[in-house]
Amino acid sequence: MISLVLFTAGSAACGLSNSIGALIAFRVLQGAGGGMIMPVAQLIMAQVAGPRRMGRVMGVVSMPAMLAPILGPVIGGIILQNLHWSWIFFVNVPIGVVALALGWRLLPETDSGEAGPLDLVGLALLPAGGAAIVFGLSEIGSGASLASAGALVPVLGGIALSIAFVLHARRAPRPLLDVRLYANRVFAGASLTTFGAATALFGAMILVPLYYQQVRGESVIDTGLLNGPQGLGALVAMPLAGRITDRFGGGRVALAGISVLALSTLPLAFVDAHTSPALISLVLVVRGLSIGFSFMPAMTAAFAALRPEQLSDATPQMNVLQRLGGAIGTAVLAVVLERSAGHGPEGLAHAFDVAYWWAFGIALLSIIPCVMLLRAERPVDVERDFAVSEAAEPLGI
Repeated sequence: MISLVLFTAGSAACGLSNSIGALIAFRVLQGAGGGMIMPVAQLIMAQVAGPRRMGRVMGVVSMPAMLAPILGPVIGGIILQNLHWSWIFFVNVPIGVVALALGWRLLPETDSGEAGPLDLVGLALLPAGGAAIVFGLSEIGSGASLASAGALVPVLGGIALSIAFVLHARRAPRPLLDVRLYANRVFAGASLTTFGAATALFGAMILVPLYYQQVRGESVIDTGLLNGPQGLGALVAMPLAGRITDRFGGGRVALAGISVLALSTLPLAFVDAHTSPALISLVLVVRGLSIGFSFMPAMTAAFAALRPEQLSDATPQMNVLQRLGGAIGTAVLAVVLERSAGHGPEGLAHAFDVAYWWAFGIALLSIIPCVMLLRAERPVDVERDFAVSEAAEPLGI
């Protein structure tokens, strides 16, 4: 409820901002609330669902998080085309009010254990490290060379801060994020799968809108609508992926999803200034399907492999990795796009081809943690089957 209040109030304040400084400050407030909503929602759902229904339940609760980056450009394009920019933020206010009313009536009381004191050292190290890495990569995209101090110092500093956080978290009794969870091979494989999928998928999401605007000269609203087919694919896949994950396991389904993501990236590496939008839209539908069959199965496998008292540490870690992967993927592909850009529509189209080849390579690398997850789940499957057979034996089954 507090996170909803912060997000809703932050959105209203952003819309009322009269300077860039005020807008940035209120965006921090909005982000603080919005950043808590999804991990807390997943925690509540995991506690209520239990391991047996995890796939179906996570398929439902993950839909808003997966669809938002896809449908956001569509809604944002309509708003920017017809209304003042402040309505990008004001539109959140009635939604937040309705969510607060429903939450007050429907959210269950759950016990997540003793929180302990806030890990201030971890809170200082982890966000600073991630922000520094993304900032350094963004500087390269803005024209700085890889060896320049403006890019190299933030990247190396961010890596150092991240390593310092890991060392601190291993010793702290109640760290901000419990890295000791990665001793669980299923959770480790699922977490790396989530990071890799976010890097490959959300990183590449910046390319389609830029292609339509810079190469094809489409308007903001048309660009948003042309990006919409990806959301349709995800909408179809999400409910199906939950049931399939419950039956076959997260590793198998995630491996299929990442493989589809890699294959659907290849056609985009051959687009030019005259490629049919209908063909691109068809490819985007397939990429949308890969969203449902990548993220949700990995998160389901991770949560199902942990004890109930570990869920409050697991849900924020999965969300941090997902967002960090998307930010790094976006920064890397933006750098590639900037460095490869030529003159005229054909030169720009070639730059997008190069960027999609990079996205294809990132997707292929993301198959490695899927295989890790698949191999880690096998002993769990064998143990589960053995337990089921022992329970069934006295019944003569």
